[in-house]
Amino acid sequence: MTRSAQPLVIRLTHWVNLVLLTIMAGSGLRILVAFPQLGEVGHAYRWYPFRGQPPPELVTIGGWLAGARHWHFAFAWLFVVNGLVYLLYFVASGEWRERLFFPRRDARHAWLTVLHDLRLRREAPAPVGLYNGMQRLTYTGVLVLAVLAVLSGLVLYKPVQLLRLERLLGGYDAARAIHLITLAALCLFTVVHLLQVLLHPRTFLDMTLGGRREGRP
Repeated sequence: MTRSAQPLVIRLTHWVNLVLLTIMAGSGLRILVAFPQLGEVGHAYRWYPFRGQPPPELVTIGGWLAGARHWHFAFAWLFVVNGLVYLLYFVASGEWRERLFFPRRDARHAWLTVLHDLRLRREAPAPVGLYNGMQRLTYTGVLVLAVLAVLSGLVLYKPVQLLRLERLLGGYDAARAIHLITLAALCLFTVVHLLQVLLHPRTFLDMTLGGRREGRP
């Protein structure tokens, strides 16, 4: 029999995430404007190339520091709720078997996919279910980034109350760096994701209308 390639819950949480992450990114960058430094005072991170340079006003939301914090934390909780809905469905429905990266099943396939995309291999590897190995690796990586974003964000929100988590992440300034890095990584993923959608428009239809895939009886 056939079933939906992208179940309704997956589609809804996907599009809700798009809205929430856009608002959180803009408000987060507005918060960064208030102190565009990374690292403890007098001990800046040398690897951070934009130290002291605030992000452009065009990509910020909130107008000022307090306003941006209100936007950011309000939508952050909605992001957590949306993530929990997705996670519960993800586990209960068994979708994790199809979407998560498992090295024994997917590592070789991911590598062959990269070689094909770089034009170093003529034939694309045979598909393994709904996603190829590289897609599963990326999908899993994004989930890890989302968890890091939430954990580091909690440290920035309540550093005293969550002292153990703060220490686990390397301190307040390290948590701030992790939070910014996850934002950059998610933005990079979004750009690549949009390019892939342009190359394969059917994926947009599947994520909007559901699509069909072969299922087991």
